Amino acid sequence: MAEAVAKGAKKIKETEVELKSVCQSKKEDLLGADGIVLGSPTHYGLMSTNMKAFIDHGDFWQQLAGKVGGAFTNSAGVASGGETTLLSLVVAMFIHGMIIPGRADDMHYGVALTGAPDKDGLAHCEELGRIVASLALKLKTAEKPSENNI
Repeated sequence: MAEAVAKGAKKIKETEVELKSVCQSKKEDLLGADGIVLGSPTHYGLMSTNMKAFIDHGDFWQQLAGKVGGAFTNSAGVASGGETTLLSLVVAMFIHGMIIPGRADDMHYGVALTGAPDKDGLAHCEELGRIVASLALKLKTAEKPSENNI
């Protein structure tokens, strides 16, 4: 799923993508990114303990504001907590001041799949990566207001 998200993000010009596990990630990785997509297996209806520990103890409080975020998860079954896992990830990003694009058509909070990802599921992951990268690029290249216009 993460590879499909990265593939979608790479479709946006001028986008550099780094794919890392939470265990490989450092504070500097997040601070240097314009967009961040977090993925976690569903663990009792929430993000994994490794992801939660990284978010809680990553020492990047109030330093992610304005960055674009997205989330994805995979669970064992349809009613196994995929949406609540997405919400736990998205809420953490909101608390850090990140901008999370929703979707009106499907997969409103991010991508939640069950079992092994199929072709359609991977297409949703690619779309998530494309949406986050596209919005991050738009915000990065938008005209910044001058001090006189604030």
